[in-house]
Amino acid sequence: MELRQLRYFVAIVDHGSLSRAARVLHIAQPALTQQVQQLEEELGAQLLHRSAQGVMSTDAGKTFYEHAQAILKQVEDARSAVAQSSDKPAGTVALGIPQSVSSALALPLLTAVREAYPEITLQLTEELSGTLIEQLKSGRINLAVLFDDGQLGAFASMPLVEEEMMFITRAGSQFAPKKKSIPLSRAVELPLILPGLQHGVRPRIENIVRAEGLSIGNVIDINSVAILKSALLADLGATILPVAPLLSEIEHGQMTAYPITGASISRTVTLCSSRNIPLTNAGHAVQRLVVSVASRLCVSGYWLGAKSLAKSESA
Repeated sequence: MELRQLRYFVAIVDHGSLSRAARVLHIAQPALTQQVQQLEEELGAQLLHRSAQGVMSTDAGKTFYEHAQAILKQVEDARSAVAQSSDKPAGTVALGIPQSVSSALALPLLTAVREAYPEITLQLTEELSGTLIEQLKSGRINLAVLFDDGQLGAFASMPLVEEEMMFITRAGSQFAPKKKSIPLSRAVELPLILPGLQHGVRPRIENIVRAEGLSIGNVIDINSVAILKSALLADLGATILPVAPLLSEIEHGQMTAYPITGASISRTVTLCSSRNIPLTNAGHAVQRLVVSVASRLCVSGYWLGAKSLAKSESA
């Protein structure tokens, strides 16, 4: 198996066509087809479905595609690590951010990287926490912002912020408390719209609720932040979340956030990297900048409900 075969296969899947991939790769289509056939023979599995409409990955092809991407990413990182200098880092850094954090961190971080390190290309991926963990393990991303649930021992990690969670409803909702806060025991009795269990925030809520001898009864599971917002605005229920993903709606008076009494509900946001795959100089530079930007956002009050857990480092 050769690296060029991995590049060829990834290009075919990305372009959905042997002919388009051949043009991009500057290789004759019959030669490209032959390379794919050799790869399939070596693996003992069909990787692509070929039809008049183009090509699609088989189940084996989808699995192999993820591994091929990770291998090619690590090879490129190795080249960058050898070529770049420590005083002027350059190259591509892939950073994964959960949906519920991206609204607070993504844009300020993009701006900071462009200003501090113009020769670094930052690739941001917004996914569920469980997906980011798998991508970080495989090497498809270099860094990931994750939630510390006590099971991040496989990664090198540093705490970024502690985020308070609040009870949030549509403005004037039938589920809104009559006071300016709501006891946890009352909150869990109401219909709640929450991310699924594979989402980092949900296990944290469930654990705290159980520790208080309570349980959540009526739950609508929604993994999309956009759909969750729509369900809240339709007054299908309330939610327990940090303020950040719903900040715009709260600031515009569409939603209202209430402190929860009776138990402290928060989550620790952590920056993680692989213990087995070393970071390039560019990766280390972005790592330091994430810590610095997160700290600054907390101090300025831009990241509402968040308290910095790390000292800001100079970029």
